[in-house]
Amino acid sequence: MMMKQALNLAKQTAGEIPVGAIIVKDGHIIAQASNTRESENDITSHAEISAIKRASNFLGTWHLDGCELYVTLEPCPMCAWAILQSRISTVYFGSYNPKYGAFSSAINLALISDYKPKIYGGIMEKECDEVLSDFWAKKRSNQHQ
Repeated sequence: MMMKQALNLAKQTAGEIPVGAIIVKDGHIIAQASNTRESENDITSHAEISAIKRASNFLGTWHLDGCELYVTLEPCPMCAWAILQSRISTVYFGSYNPKYGAFSSAINLALISDYKPKIYGGIMEKECDEVLSDFWAKKRSNQHQ
């Protein structure tokens, strides 16, 4: 259910790599975001970073213990380290990211962190992969016109 909502966020992005992230605490969504790197001209505006900032503001602390993150793409190193530092308890991601994935695919930053969240990959993987594949196919098609 939560991954489906993250996927819906990803589908709503325009001109951005379609990634959606939701943070849940005690069964309630406390923050959600999608990539806005292009529209905000901000390299740190990945869905996960924006969701972490919103969750921290909502809770009044950067300690996100007891929170779960649902994100449609395996986090990159920047996002993975922010997740580890914020102490998010559980991470669920959809698509694996063989080039930049930092929780199992390319590297696993959790191995060098004192904090060890539970991490589950491949949640609704097919659906998440399709959204990304469609985005990149459309982008390549537009570049050849």
